[in-house]
Amino acid sequence: MSDTSRRGFLRQLAAAGIAVLAGEGLGCGTRPAIGPGSPTASNSAATIQPTPRPMQSSQAVRRVRLPVPHTTGSVSLEEALTRRHSVRSYKRDQPVEIALIAQLFWAAQGETRLWGGRTAPSAGALYPLEIYAATDRLLYRYVPSGHEADIAAEEDLRDALWAAGLRQDSLAAALVIFVITSLVQRTAARYRERAERYVYLEAGHTAENLLLQAVALGLGAVVIGAFYDEQIADALHLADGESPLYLIPVGYPDE
Repeated sequence: MSDTSRRGFLRQLAAAGIAVLAGEGLGCGTRPAIGPGSPTASNSAATIQPTPRPMQSSQAVRRVRLPVPHTTGSVSLEEALTRRHSVRSYKRDQPVEIALIAQLFWAAQGETRLWGGRTAPSAGALYPLEIYAATDRLLYRYVPSGHEADIAAEEDLRDALWAAGLRQDSLAAALVIFVITSLVQRTAARYRERAERYVYLEAGHTAENLLLQAVALGLGAVVIGAFYDEQIADALHLADGESPLYLIPVGYPDE
């Protein structure tokens, strides 16, 4: 998405009466440079009803309503598929607006049916995944029902995610890092020994949705599966039985 298209997208949200909150106040600011040796781095169907969600281990500071998702765009699916590739370098001086973070949340796991069906298919509509977004000051946890987000932490956790992610450059450069986690027990109650397989498949569906939406928004992203699980769980204060599956750094491509 060009700068002109992006501004048009944000104007459409405003024209619809959607409050697009300033990025500065929602932890979407510029990412300082970090790397080995730097001070920052060293501290590092209507008849189907989804099952209730278990409580998270960490209590949300507050819940915020996200800008309403955009359901039409100027980039075709075919174009998004053609343009999608792994982007590991991002512009440090171009923040990712909260409206775009909200759009990425929706693309990954947003509700598209009155009974709660979502953008990504899920075995038995049990929805075992959680999605987080870490910015320069806040950690969001997406709440698909109502298209909201919990502020799960009021701190910059990206350095901790960078360290847990084997100090990969893409994590250091990203202004926003999405994290996909799973609670297999939501699916295991019905599907038993096949639950883990179904959860992994769903994570793939969800990640691809996010990647294609990123392309349509003019953003770049890459999926990362190499990290220390326990360090991610500790940094995000994940619930018992909740496991990280993907790290997805996102930003405006610097290429």
